[in-house]
Amino acid sequence: MPIGILNNIASLAAENQLTTTNNSMQNVLFQLSSGSRINSGADDAAGLAIANGLQANVSALTQSEQNANDGVGELQVADGALAQVTTLLNRAVTLATQASNGTVSDSQRTAINAEFTQIKAEIDQIGTATTFNGAQIFAGNSTNYNQLTTAVTNAAGMATAVTGNVTVKAWDSVTSAYGTVQTFNATTADANSGTMAGLIENINNSGSGLIATLDNTGNLVITDTQARGTAATSELTDGGATTLKVGADAAAETLANTSNSSTMNVFLSDSTTVGSSQIGVTLGQFSSSNMNGVSLSNDNLSTQGTAQTALTDINNAIAQVAALRGQIGASINRLQSASNVMSSQRQNLTSAEDTITAADIPTTVANLTKYSILEQTGISSLSQANQMQQLVLKLLQ
Repeated sequence: MPIGILNNIASLAAENQLTTTNNSMQNVLFQLSSGSRINSGADDAAGLAIANGLQANVSALTQSEQNANDGVGELQVADGALAQVTTLLNRAVTLATQASNGTVSDSQRTAINAEFTQIKAEIDQIGTATTFNGAQIFAGNSTNYNQLTTAVTNAAGMATAVTGNVTVKAWDSVTSAYGTVQTFNATTADANSGTMAGLIENINNSGSGLIATLDNTGNLVITDTQARGTAATSELTDGGATTLKVGADAAAETLANTSNSSTMNVFLSDSTTVGSSQIGVTLGQFSSSNMNGVSLSNDNLSTQGTAQTALTDINNAIAQVAALRGQIGASINRLQSASNVMSSQRQNLTSAEDTITAADIPTTVANLTKYSILEQTGISSLSQANQMQQLVLKLLQ
């Protein structure tokens, strides 16, 4: 091989190898500093796609688990209310038995009936005033002024892309006026950014007294947990500048008050269509005139005969309330089982995602040592290669 001075081939080779070593060193340092094996699409394009899909599954399951727990909470509130109804009915049994006795005078029955009337009024109050998350539990189709919902064309999931803002205006019961318009978007610092999960995350973490969820039809539901809306003049309302677009929907969404329903639907999803389902629990309207099909509205304890008739109705009501509580208990067990299943799924999917993305620290440290040595030897080789051509000068001496 001739000795020339026009090009230093050895130096170029050492420089190229040193550049490769530096790139590898940079990737290793990225992995160690982030703890992740995949820091860009170039690291592992297929792995990144799989990991992002698993992250969406985990986000949806996390929210679905919370949905199930919220459903359990609502049913427990309902069961507690019905337990108090049973207590009242047991007192009504005592009064009806007493009024049925021939030793009680008509004036005394009038006093007994007055207490029985108050018991029925309290049962009515329990039926209308028992609430969860700002909504009546035993409700019909009345307007819920503390809850807004969208009306998406295509059902949204937790991983559905969203753009724009959603604006909400809540009534301030202290100042008796609407407060400042609150604006929310889906921009987050985590993997949920730009998705429905990110928007829900921002609303729920805002400290505004508002809670967002997805219902069983894929609509965004925003609830005022402080229950400040009592009428159309004080309702939770659209802030007037909503530009939120959900998925493939072309037009910006509008927010409208919901209707109270006697059926509670718990939406469960792993962010996929096939993995989405709902558990519906029908509680029905509840009052002294409709206690799971039994009415006390026409009963009174004014006479011995009517007291005996009322006693039969009260016993039937106790049995029906117990049956309703049994149905609620079964639904609680089902929701808790669903929550346990989703918790196990979330754990396993997180483990699978971690296997793909997490850096193997021992291997990465070994690579760091290797590239550190190669970098030092590369610099030394480049230095030696640069000195080789200087030896040509000795031929001229």
